[in-house]
Amino acid sequence: MGARAQNSGGLAVRPPFRPSVATHDGPVDARWVAELGRAVTIWVPVFLVTAGRMNSPAAALLSASLLAIVWLFTLRSAFGAVPYTLGPAVPASVGTLTGLVVVSALTLWVPLPHSSLPSSALLVMAVSVFFLTTAWEVVWRRLFAAKRRVLVVGTSTWAADVAQTAEEAPNVPFTVVGIVDDEPWVEGDRGVPVLGDVADLSRIVEAQRPDLIVLAEGAGSGRALESLLDVASSGFKVVGVTHFFEHMFGWVPLRHLTSGWFMSILHLHQHTYSRCAKRVLDLVGASLGMLLAAPLVPFIVLLVRRTPGSVIYRQTRVGEGGELFSMYKFRTMDQNAEAPGRPVYAEENDPRVTQVGRLLRKTHLDELPQLLNVLKGEMSLVGPRPERPEFVRMLERTVPFQARRLLVKPGITGWAQLRCDYASDSESAANRLSYDLWYLRHRNLTVDLAICFKTFSALIFRTGR
Repeated sequence: MGARAQNSGGLAVRPPFRPSVATHDGPVDARWVAELGRAVTIWVPVFLVTAGRMNSPAAALLSASLLAIVWLFTLRSAFGAVPYTLGPAVPASVGTLTGLVVVSALTLWVPLPHSSLPSSALLVMAVSVFFLTTAWEVVWRRLFAAKRRVLVVGTSTWAADVAQTAEEAPNVPFTVVGIVDDEPWVEGDRGVPVLGDVADLSRIVEAQRPDLIVLAEGAGSGRALESLLDVASSGFKVVGVTHFFEHMFGWVPLRHLTSGWFMSILHLHQHTYSRCAKRVLDLVGASLGMLLAAPLVPFIVLLVRRTPGSVIYRQTRVGEGGELFSMYKFRTMDQNAEAPGRPVYAEENDPRVTQVGRLLRKTHLDELPQLLNVLKGEMSLVGPRPERPEFVRMLERTVPFQARRLLVKPGITGWAQLRCDYASDSESAANRLSYDLWYLRHRNLTVDLAICFKTFSALIFRTGR
């Protein structure tokens, strides 16, 4: 941008928009690159397996193309339905399994020419499709998706938050090319150029050619939409700023959240997650978990009994709808770790934890008794962590929308547990709430299964959260 003039108040005044701002012709649309790469990674393993079972190259080519189209359709649908922030492996697994079911039915009821494909061949296809598709999506997101250009339109606080979060987040799949803002701004307060006012938006879009426009809430949003409709043929997409944070980062920006956001949870087109499906998952998962953990329980009991106190620690927590219940854990702290009536937040390196308790916490084996809470219907496998009543009352005064966590059952594991550390004050509790609200809106069977899988991966490959 050109030189900036200073006004009498010391604020930098933006010069009028000039068409000489560098334009962006851009590479080939990244979406086409993604679709072509996905098609190749599907077709190649399907063709290789099919060709080994058929004598006719033409028949192998026809059959492989038919099966590849099925998998391409199911994978494309899965990547469109599964939240981006869950990573490529989750939609790849959903799409691959769905495609395997359809392909199996297809080969059963519509025999392929000259040969049939046994279950082993279909399984090899599915495994190959999953790993190659996941690998391609990782490469595409790092090399191509990161080139997507984002233009932020709105108030300075919103724009600054988007730019700062994009700068701090690792491997973000976009680049913020500029800000369109009607408010005064201080020179050098952020590293993203302010390209002009909302009145100049049409010309800015034609010059910058953004792939995505993030529209912040504010007085100028209506005028911005009018300007964007004038250049809608430019091929960009528009997203609200809260939805942008949810899609790209997997959390909800509490600082700008309003009560209107919760309409999305009750919206007509919001996909419901039936209590029956979640309850079935809880019962199956808790029963399987107790069966697998049964051999460990006697050893854990012996270890806990090395220090004075009960083996099972019961603590009152707040459940769905504010109902109180007793949550069970293997005791990890000293018997007199807390004075009566004076609750204290647990910390990551809490000095009250016993040596055995540190081991149990590090491996999360102390949480095993909570499977009983799941079977009783007081908790779920996946959900926000239940808080103590004393902390809930305190946080409701300091953290906005804290009570909205109680709209769903608390869980043993959850999205916030995977992304955050212990909550030891109001600030860290607000950070966890931003992830809990993301789960509140996006929860479904796929998300729950993905969180369970990521939890097991975290327990096996790293410790801590």
